Amino acid sequence: MKHWKVLTLGLLGLFILAGCGNDYLVRTTDGQIMEAEDKPEIDDETGMIEFEDATDRDRQMQQQDVEEIIER
Repeated sequence: MKHWKVLTLGLLGLFILAGCGNDYLVRTTDGQIMEAEDKPEIDDETGMIEFEDATDRDRQMQQQDVEEIIER
């Protein structure tokens, strides 16, 4: 019975972690595709889209340069 509880808690933890790992693809108007670690956000002061790319670099782009943002 104890093994069943440990297995259940382990699987639950695995599903929770898997749900938090959403990546986003940012496609630009010139055809580039960049992977974002978290959901890109719009900076209220500058109006630019900000995100951290797959290499942990902070990126900023003009809104008109972004064709679409896809969650995967």
